[in-house]
Amino acid sequence: MAIEGTQDLQESEIGNSAEPRHKKTWLRVIIYLVLIGALGFVGWRIYQNQQAAAATSVRQAAALLGRPVPVQVAPVVQEPMPIFLTALGTVMPYMSVTVKARVSGQLQPVRFTEGQEVRQGQTIMEIDPKPYQAALDQAKGTLAHDEALLKNAQAEYARYKALYAAGVVSKETMDADEAQQGQYEGAIESDKAAIENAQLQLSWCYIQSPINGRIGLRLVDPGNIITANTTNLVIINQFRPIAVYFTLPENQLPQVLQKLAADRHMPVDAYDKSDVQKLATGELLTADNEIDTTTGTAKLKAVFNNENEALFPNQFVNIHLVMEDRLNALVVPSAAIQTGLQGSFVWLVNTDDKGAATARMEPVKIALAQGQVTILDSGVTQGQKIVVDGADRLRDKAPVVVSQAHQGSGRHGAAGQNSGTGAQGPGKQQNKEQQ
Repeated sequence: MAIEGTQDLQESEIGNSAEPRHKKTWLRVIIYLVLIGALGFVGWRIYQNQQAAAATSVRQAAALLGRPVPVQVAPVVQEPMPIFLTALGTVMPYMSVTVKARVSGQLQPVRFTEGQEVRQGQTIMEIDPKPYQAALDQAKGTLAHDEALLKNAQAEYARYKALYAAGVVSKETMDADEAQQGQYEGAIESDKAAIENAQLQLSWCYIQSPINGRIGLRLVDPGNIITANTTNLVIINQFRPIAVYFTLPENQLPQVLQKLAADRHMPVDAYDKSDVQKLATGELLTADNEIDTTTGTAKLKAVFNNENEALFPNQFVNIHLVMEDRLNALVVPSAAIQTGLQGSFVWLVNTDDKGAATARMEPVKIALAQGQVTILDSGVTQGQKIVVDGADRLRDKAPVVVSQAHQGSGRHGAAGQNSGTGAQGPGKQQNKEQQ
């Protein structure tokens, strides 16, 4: 009896504990279902919003298709334009001399102001001349001594010659006296050479400018002992004229040499570092006699009068080597050039009889492009209106609202040679619809 009572009690406890567990399981299922339903509702709302936004965009795009696009246009102009090659150049003195003393001695007070213009042959420095003046005086004294000996030897030779004719002295005695006379004559010639050398040494004490130019900063102060052919005293650079060295690719060298041989006067323009302001105009002098195999470039030299001294040694400049002047070049702003899968093109604006303006894509062939202007070989004619701003929103035959863009003369921009590259200036854009 006791065993049966115990089993009933255990079964009752098990039944009571299973009932709360069953309730907890159903509660979890309900919570999961509610969360799934909430997430599904949120996802459905997001999808509905995206669909609505897409439909709105489509409606807006459809509405914009018929709305004119505001653009700025500029006319195609036909005018003379220089055709040139561009390069980076370095200004160098036409002549540069590092002045050194040719004799040793103490440097005296200088005779120039740093930075002044000096002329060729002008005395600019002086080395103490006293030792060299003494050497010159000594050489002159030696000459006078030997001349006196020669005079005495000549008199003795004349006497011995008369005595030999009278048979008083032998021929050997007369020949010895004649030989001594010749020694004195040789000594006199040596003395004259010593005097010339002493005079030359004395003249080198007065250091003169070897060229016309501007003198630099003094490298040695007065009072220092100068060593001959060793101590650098000052540097003189010639500013007028002045030279510019620049390099060109070897594939451009033949056309330059051909034109230089046909016309010795090839204009060269030097512009500042930003390639905007023109500094000076000169001429191409020559090209180097070899090509640098490391860089594949050839070095050229241009000469500028530099009357206003706008060019300064070691200054970096942009060189425009003028190859020709194209008289009737078709010039457009570089901002008008677009690039697509079919190549380069522009947007032409046509106006009908009613005044309605539409845009039309027109392929073009670029001849030269540099900076703010581009020269075209074909595709447009003088006077046509092309889009320079707003091209990224255009499509073919789209209506446009036109406003005139300011356009300066093509000569205010540079037109550098860029053969076969189809390169555009900084205003180029890519038309997304064509890509």
